[in-house]
Formats: sequence, C-alpha cells, structure tokens
Amino acid sequence: MELIQEIFATMSKNKLRTALTGLSVAWGIFMLVILLGSANGLLNGVTSEFRDDAINSIWVWTDVTSMPYKGMNAGRKIELTNQDYDLVASTYTNADKVTARFGLWNKPVTFKKEYGNYNVRGVHPEHVYLENTMMLQGRFINQTDILEDRKVAVIGNALISELCKNENPINQYVKIQGVNFKVVGIYKDDGNEREERYFYIPINAAQTIFGGADRVNQIAFTTGDLTLEQSQQLANQVVQDFARRKTFNPEDKRAINVRNVLENFQEVVNIIKGISIFTWFIGFMTIIAGIVGVSNIMFIVVKERTKEIGIRKAIGATPGSIIRMILIEAVFITSLFGYMGLLGGIFLLETVGNQIQSDFFANPHVDLRIALQTTAFLIFAGALAGYIPARKAAQIRPIEALRDE
Repeated sequence: MELIQEIFATMSKNKLRTALTGLSVAWGIFMLVILLGSANGLLNGVTSEFRDDAINSIWVWTDVTSMPYKGMNAGRKIELTNQDYDLVASTYTNADKVTARFGLWNKPVTFKKEYGNYNVRGVHPEHVYLENTMMLQGRFINQTDILEDRKVAVIGNALISELCKNENPINQYVKIQGVNFKVVGIYKDDGNEREERYFYIPINAAQTIFGGADRVNQIAFTTGDLTLEQSQQLANQVVQDFARRKTFNPEDKRAINVRNVLENFQEVVNIIKGISIFTWFIGFMTIIAGIVGVSNIMFIVVKERTKEIGIRKAIGATPGSIIRMILIEAVFITSLFGYMGLLGGIFLLETVGNQIQSDFFANPHVDLRIALQTTAFLIFAGALAGYIPARKAAQIRPIEALRDE
C-alpha cells in the first residue's frame, strides 16, 4: 500500500510528463487493437464472400475463341454439353461432387395470383454441395427427379415473402413460363440474399422444356481433400482436356474459364495475413516508442529521487528492494495506460466497428488470445522499461546520494 501511495505521489508531482508518457503507451495499444480488429473484420468480410460456393470447388465455363488454332479462325463459340458433364463425372477421380448448370434468365413465374420475373437454374442433385445451399424446408432435387423427368422446383427463401406473400409453398405449384412445377423445398444461402432469389429445377427438365437441348452453361465439381497445388494441377488438366475435345488453344483465356475457388481464397488469405503482419509491426513500433518514453521518465524519476534512494540505502534498504520499487512503478504506469488503450480500442470496435455494413468488412474484433498476449507483452515491456533505471538506482552509493543537490 505504501508503495502504491509512493507511485501516485510521484505521478502527481509530474502530471503532464506522466500523462504524455502514458498517452504514448495507451495510443500504441489502442492503434494495435484497432488495426488488428480491422484486419479481422476485413478477413471476415472477404471470407463471407466465399461462403457462397464450396471453398474446394472448381467452376468451368466457356465463351468464344480469341486465337486462331489449327486452321480455324478466332471467334468460334465453344459450348459445353451433357457429354462434357459425363466426362468430368466419370474421368476425374478427384472430382467429388459434380454438377452442371443450365440457366434460364428473367422467366415469368406465377404462384397463385402473384407474378414476377425470376432466374431459374437447371442443376444436378449435387449442386447443393457446390453452392453451400442449406435446406430450410423440404428437400433439394434428387436423382429420382432426374431419372423420372419430374417437374419439381426448389425456391429461395428471399422469394417466400416477395412471391408467396409468406405463404408456405411446399407441395404447391408454381408456373415457370406457363409450366407447372411442384415446390418440394425452400433453401437459404449463407453467401448473400441475391443467391436466394433463384428457382432450382432438374437440369433435364430445364433443357427439355425450355429448349436447351443438351447444352449446359457451367460444369462444377468439388476436389475433396486436395491441396492447393493438387487442385491447380487438376484445373490445368481440365483446360488441356477440354481444349483437346473442343479444338481450341489451351492458352486461349476467352475460350475457357476455370475458377479455382481454393486458389482465389488462398490468395485473399495471404493478402490479409500480409496486412496482419504489417499491422503487428506498426502496432509494436508504436508501443515500443511509448515504452522508450516510460524508460526515459524512470531515468528522470531516479535522478530526482537520488537523495531519497541514498537515505533508503543508508538505513538498510537492499539493492533488490530499490530495483523492485522502480520496476513496480514502471510496470504500473505501463499497465495502467496500456489497459486504458486496450479498453478504448475494444470499445470502439464493439460500438463503431459493428455498425459498419460492407460486403468486404464484417464483425471487427480482437481475439481473447491476442488480448492476453498483449497484456503479457505490456507487463514484460514495463519491466524492461524500468530495469535499466532500477539498476542505476541500485548502484547509487549512499554517501554520493546524500551529497546530491
């Protein structure tokens, strides 16, 4: 208790100096918390953008050629077919879940007396895994629907209030361009609400009823537990195989597009990690600047209390007790202002940060583990800042200290 009183007495004698020194420590911790929380918010936001599709998925679609190849001119349209889907499903052993997709855009859809234009996707049953689709009610399209040419539909959750006026559509019928489809399920998508505004129907029904023949717009498949390097090799193999089957230059980026979601995700994660490392560096440099200030103020404290320290040693104080007194004071100042900065940063993240609504920024926060590490670092830094002045104080000879003016 006496030691704490001494610390407060010393601080009160040099209010401005103590406040400025403490402010530098508090500001360093405050900025570190804000920067780390912002980096986490950026990571959460970007990661949420990948919730729409399975992380371990590869998506393939084609367009028109932009390069002449084997005597054929550029500008040829390359189309995917059911045979290409069969090839992927039967040939690539690492292709876990495989689906093709045939899109119908802006089709008139009627539910009882309600009407609107919506997008419809013809898909295979395993499409549910590729889009991270979660069923709220009923079921998704299954293989029996495909084999028996059933006219069934799965409706997005966002359309329940808009088209169905909050009426449960399960086992009722919607008309897609005048054709009845029985609603067998309601789904939601974690990615974004836009993905909940589709109707899913069996791909063969979409192709047969709406004039798709055997064409598909996209083929997608998951890659199981393949590493990033292995998935990149598989994506390259897909390009080579399709280039050979469709006769176009495999270097033609317009003829075929392959999106490796795992590769894209890893690139973003690496960027965020780089930002986090830079953030740690900036935060620590700011904290160290504050710690240097604490060390300097402790040197001044030792200088001002030289006579007092001499008297303490003259009446029996040990060097260890002198060192302990200076160390505790340094740790106290560092910890006090450091905690103020820590609490201020967390408060700002919890109040202002969570109000920021963005597709690429969500839930900025600092993990408890990081907070504990920062606390430990503060205690260590405070002790380090006070150790050298404390050693100097412990080495003061009583006779020289008593002569000090």
